[in-house]
Amino acid sequence: MTKKVLLLAFFLFITPFQTLHAENTEIIQTDQLSVLFEKPLGIAAKEIVDMYPTLKTELEKTLEWTIEFKPTIVLVSDSEKFQEMTGNSLIVAYAVSQRNLIVIDHSKMNTKPFSLGSIIKHELCHLLLHDKISKVILPRWLDEGVSQWVSDGIAEIIMSRKGSILDQAVLANKLLSLRRLDERFPRDEKSLLLAYEESKSLVEFINQTFGRKGLLDLLKHMEDGDEVDVAILKSFSIPPDELQRRWQTHLKKRITWFSYLANNLYGILFFLAALLTVAGFVRVVIKKRQYGDEDHWA
Repeated sequence: MTKKVLLLAFFLFITPFQTLHAENTEIIQTDQLSVLFEKPLGIAAKEIVDMYPTLKTELEKTLEWTIEFKPTIVLVSDSEKFQEMTGNSLIVAYAVSQRNLIVIDHSKMNTKPFSLGSIIKHELCHLLLHDKISKVILPRWLDEGVSQWVSDGIAEIIMSRKGSILDQAVLANKLLSLRRLDERFPRDEKSLLLAYEESKSLVEFINQTFGRKGLLDLLKHMEDGDEVDVAILKSFSIPPDELQRRWQTHLKKRITWFSYLANNLYGILFFLAALLTVAGFVRVVIKKRQYGDEDHWA
């Protein structure tokens, strides 16, 4: 058995689902990464090999950390089987930090706002964060928020929807607490989307308020072994509850009913026009029935 076949069998064994079959799967290896893919995705696999050095360098420069591990990227073409494995139709990719593994549903890569490069950078950031912050628990909101920040807001989920769930939650005073987002995100769709939006928003607030250095200091304190509460206090000279309060105050000032209506004006007008159309149709139907009744009794 050749080295390539042995490696292929190994990667198929460690991949946590059965969507790939050895006879239809190939592997490309470089000194920086391995790409496991189904044969029809050969062009995409080569594209990943070509773009990876640039993505790696950009991520290292942003977080000021060196990527010392060699990731394995798995491309899957069967979206239904991928969904069966993840249990959520919103997820398009995920990372397994213990195995330095990234799994991508390639069928969704042409769906706005996704691109293969941004997804890989996002998932690679997850791997890097867990590689460097291994002495303490990395809160889920920080993990996800930073990964969205470095990949221009791209998350593992499709966020193409009308309006912002975060805006709605701010106006209704129904934001999720950070403590609730420390270990895991909610399972229901609306709360899950809100958790992603909150994570991105808070990390962006930290970057805007304390600068990129402040955010990197937070991560480096955690790399050194400080729990997140201590790291926040050391980095920003305020406790976590105060950080959350300032962030929420910032959101409430930015998101008002006036700004919400202004940002959603087109959707609101479209909805009102639809209501008027329905009302007009109902009015016509009623008149026709009345006319028919008059005819019947004449």
